[in-house]
Amino acid sequence: MTVVFVTSSGTEIGKTYVSAMLTRELKARAIKPLVSGFDETTFPESDPAMLLAAMDEKVAFENAGLVSRWRFAAALSPDMAARREGRAIDFDELIGECVDAAARHDPLVIEGVGGLMVPLDERRTVLDWMKVLDARVALAPLLVVGSYLGTISHTLTALAVMRVEGLLPRAIIVSESPQSPVPVAETAETIARFAGGVPARALPRGQAVALADLF
Repeated sequence: MTVVFVTSSGTEIGKTYVSAMLTRELKARAIKPLVSGFDETTFPESDPAMLLAAMDEKVAFENAGLVSRWRFAAALSPDMAARREGRAIDFDELIGECVDAAARHDPLVIEGVGGLMVPLDERRTVLDWMKVLDARVALAPLLVVGSYLGTISHTLTALAVMRVEGLLPRAIIVSESPQSPVPVAETAETIARFAGGVPARALPRGQAVALADLF
């Protein structure tokens, strides 16, 4: 069973782009159980829409539930967005949703939400989600980061946390940011020197990079 969990050092970095690319390459099923900033009027440009397209599913608003069970209007962390709507995320149901999907689909790509430490409820984060899920289905994590100024520190901090928690990523994908101080390949090379053997692959904006060999 191959269950890839795509996480990040932050938000708006390129997780969905990478998740969709990997879904196509592996011919996998993909889910993003939690999504915030979700709006019917902009659905065609949404993360669930991108993942539906990668699976050759009809990109239609009524199909959003095939990818994302928990959808929130406010573009905030899931716990804050849920609170705005008088709702809450049931952590056990979230884990169950992912375990069930893993049992039905191999390979499976699970896209997280925001960065590694984004809160999901009163006391748990994306990292907690990954840790509990890994004990059930043995995740293959993938860390997606940007190439903006400051990303090296953010990336190595996220990597250090993942290493301590036993969730070492198969690779770090450096997705080129709109504002990059140096070429993305140079940033990836620098990150790789400090990554303790974890490969770092540069992903130029709008292009693709082979990932199937990692899994």
